[in-house]
Parts: sequence; structure tokens; C-alpha cells
Amino acid sequence: MTGVQKTVVVMTALIALVLGLTVNKVLNGKGEGDPVALLDAGIVLLPQSRTLPAVQLSGTDGAPFALQQLNGKWSLLFFGYTFCPDICPTTLAQLRELRGKLPVAARDNLQLVFVSIDPQRDTPEHLKQYLGFYQAGFIGLTGELPAIQTLANAVSIPFIPADTSQENYTVDHSGNLVLLGPDGRQRGFIRQPLNNQKLLEQLPGLLSAEQ
Repeated sequence: MTGVQKTVVVMTALIALVLGLTVNKVLNGKGEGDPVALLDAGIVLLPQSRTLPAVQLSGTDGAPFALQQLNGKWSLLFFGYTFCPDICPTTLAQLRELRGKLPVAARDNLQLVFVSIDPQRDTPEHLKQYLGFYQAGFIGLTGELPAIQTLANAVSIPFIPADTSQENYTVDHSGNLVLLGPDGRQRGFIRQPLNNQKLLEQLPGLLSAEQ
């Protein structure tokens, strides 16, 4: 093999290595599990975590709720509304089932958060009553529409504000979940439709990964 050929072989190997590391970083973030298995379960990790905006929301007790109050545990945020006829009740039921089947350590390290995109109807009192039906320990958040929109846009979960002058209006929104790390930064998404069987295989390792 000539010197030129050797150089080509070495350069090809280096390029393959760099590409492999880049793909692994994009798919796998900080090495939290098998990237192929994570994607197959619908878990998409961001190559770089994102800071959340400093918006002020309200909890189901009506008190102000800062997003920093979620720090210390992993969180799954679902943006929806209590009058939603289909995807919201289905997703909340799936999350209740998922949380109930997780190992104790993973379950204790996970918060389920429901962010209302219909603050006109979803008062703190109504939100508390609605989420109480699921008996899954959901954290319910509502607030002023601009603050909710700011948060939703920051985590790439789009929704279209409804024409609230119409009777029985609906709100178009994404069903994906937002994955937050214990540091309060967005780590990724969980795509719809949820596959609880595959999530149960992947989430425990992710929730116990180094921060």
C-alpha cells in the first residue's frame, strides 16, 4: 500500500469516527441509554439542553408557580386542556398507567405536569378537580395565555389559541411530551403516540442517568 493509499485509509477512518460520534451525540445526548432503543420508544433527546423562559404560572391552589419549582426531579410536561375530547384524556390515562408501572426509584424521580392551553376555562379549581379524577399526582399549571404561549414556543410544542367567543370551542395542539431534567432544562421530547411498553423499558435507565 502506497503512502497516499495509507493516508486515504486513515482519513476515511477518522471521518467515520467523527460522524459516528456526532450521530451518537445527537441521538443520545449524554450517553443516556441506547440511542436506537430510545428513538424506537419515541424518546428524542436534544443535542444540547434548553433553558426555559422565566414565566409565571399558577398552580391548582391558585398560588404563583415558578418553573424552578420543578427542579430536583425529571419532569414530563403535557400541554393540553380539560375540555379536550380525545388526545388529552387518552394521554393522561396512559401517563397514569406508565407512572404506576415504573420501578419505585424511577417513579419517585418523575413528575407529571399538565400545562393548560385553555386558561379561560381551566381555572385552578377546575384543573384541580379534573386532574384529581386520574389519581396520578399530576401537577396542574395554568396562567395568562401569553405566558403559556411563551413557554410552549420555547419548548417547541405549538398550539393555536382558540376563538373563545365560540361555544364549545376546541384548541388545536401538539400531543408530544416535553422532557425536563432535574436541572430544569429541556432534555428532549417523547413523541405521540405513546408506547408504554417500550417507555417502561427505556425510562428507568434515563431517569437514573448522570445529571
